[in-house]
Amino acid sequence: MHNMRRKPQVKPEPVISPEIIESAKRSVSTDRAKAPVKCSVCGSETPAGAAEPLCWVCRRLKISAWRDVEQQMPAQE
Repeated sequence: MHNMRRKPQVKPEPVISPEIIESAKRSVSTDRAKAPVKCSVCGSETPAGAAEPLCWVCRRLKISAWRDVEQQMPAQE
């Protein structure tokens, strides 16, 4: 019988540095930690980073109401 040995396993070097992986994990975990913001009018979910806590429907209604008010103002003068 021959005395056969395996070649030693060579550990591949990581393509992405561990620091970058760790910072990516932290940024993902902070995104998930934030609770979704609810619309202050109807309670449905609002888009992330919105200036106001309004869903797209309530925001459109608000803009539409502003336009109606602006159109009525000259008629009252």
